[in-house]
Order: sequence, then structure tokens, then C-alpha cells
Amino acid sequence: MSASSDLPTAARRSTPANAPHGVPGWLIALLAVASGMTVANLYYAQPLLSTLSDVFHTSTATTGALITLTQVGYVIGMLFLVPLGDRLEKRNLITALLTVTTLALIAAGLATSFPMLLIASLVSGATSVVAQVLVPFAASLAPDHARGRIVGRVMSGLLTGILLSRTLSSLVSDLAGWRTVFLGSAVLMAVLGVALRAALPAHAPTTTIPYHHVLRSTARLVRTHPALLRRGLYQAAMFAAFSAFWTTVSFVLTGPHFHYSAVGVGLFALVGAAGAAVAPFAGHWADHGLTHRMTGIAFAVAAVSFALAGFGGHSVILLALAAVLIDMAVQASLILGQHTVYALDPAARARLNSAFIAMFFVGGAAGSELGSVLYHAWGWTGVATLGTALPLLALLYWATERRQGAAAEPGTASA
Repeated sequence: MSASSDLPTAARRSTPANAPHGVPGWLIALLAVASGMTVANLYYAQPLLSTLSDVFHTSTATTGALITLTQVGYVIGMLFLVPLGDRLEKRNLITALLTVTTLALIAAGLATSFPMLLIASLVSGATSVVAQVLVPFAASLAPDHARGRIVGRVMSGLLTGILLSRTLSSLVSDLAGWRTVFLGSAVLMAVLGVALRAALPAHAPTTTIPYHHVLRSTARLVRTHPALLRRGLYQAAMFAAFSAFWTTVSFVLTGPHFHYSAVGVGLFALVGAAGAAVAPFAGHWADHGLTHRMTGIAFAVAAVSFALAGFGGHSVILLALAAVLIDMAVQASLILGQHTVYALDPAARARLNSAFIAMFFVGGAAGSELGSVLYHAWGWTGVATLGTALPLLALLYWATERRQGAAAEPGTASA
């Protein structure tokens, strides 16, 4: 099936003839902003961990479980909700998910106990997978020769949302309290639901098989496409390192060496957001057949960045430099991986994305939990050691990828 035949009739009618790559710029921008706003819900709590620990009288390891459980919710949503993007009309699915997200965020903002906050975060994490319905939607609109670049632009919005969420959370919390962070996000989700409902073109399902068959076919895709499993494992290692860093760095910055406030932690996260600039470049590399080579480079950069971070326990400049490099490496490997995965089966992009994102968010949840435990036991050195080891393991696995094997799967052409 050609890329143009994937484009819904309503979208084709509304696309100007001179729109870049055949997709209107406003639609790309909307998808990018929406992806960033929804995925940000997973990370608003990260700079607030010290505050929440004091409010609910929990230990650092216990409070860190809030991030872990939110990401577990996201994995549940990826496995059981995102595959519906191939089975249902996407606007209806997006509206339903954002409605539940809004209600869960209201519950989080009104939480009177830590378990209540955990449950609300689990639910909001599960339904914030709207971002992963929108990204394959963008891929389906894009022509083959520009898919990497368009997905890269949408992903740059998503990844910027991940990073700016910490800054926004810190600033809002400092001005109006931590509850306003969650309640404010609930308002944003309600507005976003209305905007997407009005602006997105109708997008017909790509399959009519029953829901339980959709779930089984998602698992079958992992078995039938070795590149899907490989890219999922690559990104699981990278996202585990990423999550370990950002879950624990707030404890370092608010600790005895730096004495940062919540706003200071948020401003530090803003520096790290510069790493999102690599996303469009990664899409360009993928479109030009550099996926294999740049993936290995991303792993090497991540390992070096964590080694640098290990020496940054007393230097905010080294920590900031490490944060930017870590974010760039993780984002580059993510874009390269998605380009590979989306090329495997155009009719099953939602299910492919479901399996891919679920695998690496399992890694992210494990990284958040391990990072919290290691920080509690061995301090920042333990976190830096974990972060260095994970991309090195991915690099070793990458070295086993045969060049002819890479060429056998679409989108993984060797350089």
C-alpha cells in the first residue's frame, strides 16, 4: 500500500497542494504539541519527589515508586489500549482516552494519601498513551521518502514535552503548590481533547478483527519481526538509563552539595531539553540509510555521558552537559528505532508501536525503580554506574547485528 493511500480522504481534501511533504504544517505542529502535552503527564512528579516525600512522609525509595508506577501504567496502556488505534476510529479513541486522563489527574490533584496518588498516577499513565496513537497517525500521513523527518518533528514535540514537563511542574509548584500541577494538567487535557476532536481528520480503522485477535496479533508481530524485538530491547536499555538519571537527579540537586529549590531543579531540566533538538536530525539520518551506524554512536554517547555524570556530583556544569548528551542519545535512538519499526507493516503501525513502546517503557519503569534503590544505597555513584552499564550492554548487543540482517528489514539500511 502506498503512503498516499494511507492518507484518509478527509485529510487529503484538506491538504494544500503546496504543503511540505504532502502534510499540512499546522497538522504536524498540532500532533507535536499534543504528543508533548500528553506524555508530560508521566513526568510532572519527578521534580516534586522531595516535596511529595515530605508531604506524605515517605522515604526517597518509596516516593520514587510514583514514577515507576506511572510508567507501568503507560506500559499497560501501550499493551491494551494503543493496539485499538488499528481497530477503532482514532478520533473517538483519542477523545475517550483524554476524558479518562482528565478525571485521573483531578483525582491526583485532590489526593489525600500517597496510595490515592499512586492509583491516580497509574490510571493517568495508562491513558496518556494518546501520544502513541498520534505518532503512528503522523507516520500514516507521511510519504515514504519523508516519513523519518515528519515522525522526527512530531517526536521532537513529544520529547520536548517530557523534558519541559519538569520545568513547568517545578515553576507551578513553587508558585501555587504541587496540587495545582495535576489540576492544571487536567484542564489542559480537557482543552486538548476538544481541539483534537475538532481538528483531526477522520481516520478509518485498518483492521476489523476482534479486539482479542488484535492483542494476539500484536504479540505475533514481535515473533515475526526480529527487528521489532531488537529495537525494543535497544530502547529499553536506553530508556532505563534515561529514567534512572531523571528520577534521581532531583535528589542530587536538592541535596547538601547544591541546595536547589524545586524551581532550580526545573531550570536544570530546561537545560536538558536542548537535547530534543536532535530529533529532526535523527529522522533525516534514518531517511538516508544511516540507522545502523547512528544507533551505535548513540549508545556510545550515552555511556560516555553517564561516565561524565559520575564526576558531576559536585559540578552542576558537568551534570548539565551530561543531561544534554544523555537526552540527545536517547532521543536519537528512539527516532531511529521508530523509523525501522513503522516500515515493517504499514497496516499494523499502531500495534507495532504498541509493542515497541511497551518494551522500552518496561525498561524505563525498571530504570526508575533501580535508580531510586541504588541512589538510596550507594548515592549518585551507583546511579552513574548503572547508567553507564546499560548503554554499553546495548552497544554489545548492537555489535551482534549482522549488516546483511539489518538490510533484510525495511528501514534499517546500513550506512
